[in-house]
Amino acid sequence: MEHRDLGRTGLRIMPLVFGGNVFGWTIDEAQSFAVLDAFVDHGFDAIDTADCYSAWAPGNKGGESETIIGNWLKARPGMRDKVTIFTKVGSVTGGPHEGGLTEAHILPACDASLRRLGIEAIDLYFAHWPDPLGTSYQETLGAFDKLRQAGKIRAVGVSNVDAAQLRDSLKAARDVGLPGYQVLQPEYNLYDRNGFEGPLRDLCLAENIGVVTYYSLAAGFLSGKYRSEADLGKSARGGGVGKYLTPKGRAILAVLDDVANAHGAKPAEVALAWLMTQPGVTAPIASATTVAQVEKLRQSSGVEAERG
Repeated sequence: MEHRDLGRTGLRIMPLVFGGNVFGWTIDEAQSFAVLDAFVDHGFDAIDTADCYSAWAPGNKGGESETIIGNWLKARPGMRDKVTIFTKVGSVTGGPHEGGLTEAHILPACDASLRRLGIEAIDLYFAHWPDPLGTSYQETLGAFDKLRQAGKIRAVGVSNVDAAQLRDSLKAARDVGLPGYQVLQPEYNLYDRNGFEGPLRDLCLAENIGVVTYYSLAAGFLSGKYRSEADLGKSARGGGVGKYLTPKGRAILAVLDDVANAHGAKPAEVALAWLMTQPGVTAPIASATTVAQVEKLRQSSGVEAERG
């Protein structure tokens, strides 16, 4: 397992990113510290979060995940130099922020994220959703460039866009001499392939755009934990898994079971290993709620998976 270049950012990361959406939702601060410690102890070094995580949990308002990560960094002197931090701006619970991706929203939102994280600079700052207000790419990218020039962010990425939107943003950046998006964070897994494979992936390869995938295990479905409607109550995340309980989903699980058994592995390990081998993919994002689950994430990096 070796470090990979994250597109044109100058950042290099191990080929698995920890998904911080669980912090302050399905695990508390103490357990979050334990899984982060285990993740780093296994040699991994990139953590993904967002300013809205985890606003959907009862009693939360957003920012809880960043706060927990910040507390962890503060309690671990020297850790900041060992990890790469991703966070995002421009979302509410499950969708675009009403403030859009205007400069007036982005600049103070970045400052708030920096305070919660307790760091001087965000390594990779994502536009979380396409702007619902029609804000120009030039304004959005100009705001990111101001943050970069101020030393508050090091690189910029975008999530949840299609090939046309990404292409248009890159052209808009070139037209006015601004840096364009350097990393894409798409939904991509063995079940949901069409959104990334094809024109979007081709564009990322042509432009040397790094790719870190979210929903890499289809909200946990590809772990094999959820195989019937009765299984959906096994965790707080079960509510988002029902849509995968289809003939297609069950067929994918059957193949995962066969490959996992052949390699002495678990379905989740195979699903993540498959992503790591896909053209254009720098690293999948995956979450864990226990130290034992982190060990399974580590094992995924050692499973050989065929392309296709």
